[in-house]
Amino acid sequence: MSAHSIASVGGGPGGLFSAILLKKTDPSREVVVYERNRADDTFGFGVVFSEETLDNISAADPESLDRISAEFRHWSAIDVDVLGARERSDGHAFAALERKRLLGILGERAAELGVDVRYCTEAPDLDTLRRENDLVIAADGVNSRIREALSEEFRPSLDRRTAKYVWFATTRPFDCFTFQFVETEFGLFWAHIYPFDGERSTFIVETDSDTWERAGLAEFAAAERRPGENDERSLRFCEEVFADLLDGHGLIGNNSGWLSFAVMRNGSWRAGNVALVGDAAHTAHFSIGSGTKLALEDAIGLAGAIDREPTVEAALKAYQEDRKPVVESLQRSAQTSLEWFEGVRRYRHLDPQQFVFQLLTRSQRVTYDNLKLRDAGYVGRVDAWLADRTRDQGLEVETGTPPMFHPYRLRGMTLPNRIVVSPMAQYSAVDGVPTDWHLVHLGGRAQGGAGLVMTEMICTSADGRITPGCPGLWTDAQRDAWARVVRFVHENTDAKIGAQIGHAGRKGSTKVMWEGIDEPLDEGNWEILAPSPLPYRSDSAVPREATAADLDRVVADHVAAVRRADEAGFDMVELHFAHGYLVSSFLSPASNRRTDDHGGSLENRARLALRILDAVREVWPADKPVSVRISATDWVADGGFDGDDAVALAPMLRAHGADIVDVSTGQTSTEAKPAYGRLYQTPFADRIRQETGVPTITVGAVSSVEDANTIIASGRADLCAIARPHLVDPYWTLNAALDQDFRGHAIPRQYRSGLSARRRAQVP
Repeated sequence: MSAHSIASVGGGPGGLFSAILLKKTDPSREVVVYERNRADDTFGFGVVFSEETLDNISAADPESLDRISAEFRHWSAIDVDVLGARERSDGHAFAALERKRLLGILGERAAELGVDVRYCTEAPDLDTLRRENDLVIAADGVNSRIREALSEEFRPSLDRRTAKYVWFATTRPFDCFTFQFVETEFGLFWAHIYPFDGERSTFIVETDSDTWERAGLAEFAAAERRPGENDERSLRFCEEVFADLLDGHGLIGNNSGWLSFAVMRNGSWRAGNVALVGDAAHTAHFSIGSGTKLALEDAIGLAGAIDREPTVEAALKAYQEDRKPVVESLQRSAQTSLEWFEGVRRYRHLDPQQFVFQLLTRSQRVTYDNLKLRDAGYVGRVDAWLADRTRDQGLEVETGTPPMFHPYRLRGMTLPNRIVVSPMAQYSAVDGVPTDWHLVHLGGRAQGGAGLVMTEMICTSADGRITPGCPGLWTDAQRDAWARVVRFVHENTDAKIGAQIGHAGRKGSTKVMWEGIDEPLDEGNWEILAPSPLPYRSDSAVPREATAADLDRVVADHVAAVRRADEAGFDMVELHFAHGYLVSSFLSPASNRRTDDHGGSLENRARLALRILDAVREVWPADKPVSVRISATDWVADGGFDGDDAVALAPMLRAHGADIVDVSTGQTSTEAKPAYGRLYQTPFADRIRQETGVPTITVGAVSSVEDANTIIASGRADLCAIARPHLVDPYWTLNAALDQDFRGHAIPRQYRSGLSARRRAQVP
């Protein structure tokens, strides 16, 4: 036991449940909860729980769960109405109740255990609280005064988002989660709806800021309201927008007015004997229904650490180490969901079936395979729709084929499936010539069943290499060695093979990965080139600023390399305009400081890229596709290439002959702060594809069959490039076919006996 006297500032779910658990495990503790509002004051209407959260509450305090469960409204379906088209997905488990009742139950349980709950009471000043208590729990919400007072220790950051939303309720009966999207003369409005008792449902209306302004709602929101009053004009406006859905029922307000969601994060959740819980520590968008869940689970984590550790300091350290990574993971999913709704206008062109699937999988936590387990009938309808779309392209596919195994066509190249072996540097060439390593590496992965196998970056010149171990296509000997690899792939597999072509620029003349990635060579250096004389790292060589003559040579070298790629028999070329290499460094304002016609505006910064693309398309056969890899963001806060630039660039690339854009991010600046996580780059591919119509390849942290099926079915990308999983399993795609019992995938005849043995072993 590490705390005897405990004060919780805030009587919301996190504060009350922390008090309950701490008092329950040690009744001798003095636990006080300060809540400045009355016991029956609450804002919002209903709160939603998943099965996982209920299990956690049950393990911590089954008495509380029993009382909460007695008032639950349960349902399993999600209904979506998108511009008049309706779809239902079932098999989801939800439970909800009125927020006021939840707080009442928790307050009663706390009082029963002997917690001193002081409603209508301001907490003492922070110094007094810290001095007179072993532990202070800051459960005082997103606008936490305690967090503000200790901001240097907590290091908060607040990201106020652009979409506008307002909380209402309605007496119109709903039997499940319901989303409705309505087109108005001003733009798109949508509602998030869920029942919370037998008579009422929460009804959240949301729209983008431009639509909100056009509708005159900013004027309504600017009107002064007394505490507790609603924005009545907005309430009436929303009743009109959703009149068909409300079916004669009205909306109910509770201090309701337009808000902008604020994403709260903190560098630390502890400062001395003070701990943050709930919204004071973090927020996650209401579209994944996680605020109450997180607060209650914070309470469970905090109380468990206090009971387990010998000191408050050790307990708060353990609490943060245990909870913070879990919350940050959920916040990433919530951020993805939030951004999906912020950009929902980009999905209006989708068929309703795909729009709904996008919506259901928007957080990237719910997948195609997961939905199939929950509701096979719903996914069957998705499969039928997807098969029709593939057939519309003149390709054959059976209904029910897993999305990742749908064929795909680019110009004259037809891929048997949507999986790409992503380019992965091997640093194993000798004087730019690929070796037997490349034959086995690429040939083995082609045997493994991927639809398209990509080489690592093949450099256009000796001084365009990243390292001495990088391959090239500046000599006929290199071409002939690549032709051997290509022949093996074509003669022994159904895969296509693409050559990634590029120039290292200011990231050249460095050591191979296992000697020190991006570290400059100790000897044998060569001159490196860049748009501006800015080194990539502080210890990197200073590049020479490219002259017009240099750029002429760079273009000519790309053309020569592509000619040799065609002579070697490659099915596709990909121009590497990403990751801080030469063309990428021209595209990014973080590395391009030129004042001539290759610097400044995006159009100028893209000039070299488009010139190379034009020249390549001129010599590359018309029936063979060209891909372009880009870094869709530098992940630099100010002054870098960003998602808006990527959306503007993609149509330029398409107009100059690119057939598909391979969407990566980052690796352009040492100042980058990437938001790493599962599928963290896929939203960039999705945005480009939806807003521009340019086909995309997604790459980066795509690692599972579920990920691939979900990405393809939702239309977030056309192809999935998978890197590291192919390093440990060259037969990743073949194994995916076996795992899904998909019989339409080609298997090398030399390996078919192994397949037969596997299937026999699966028979009971």
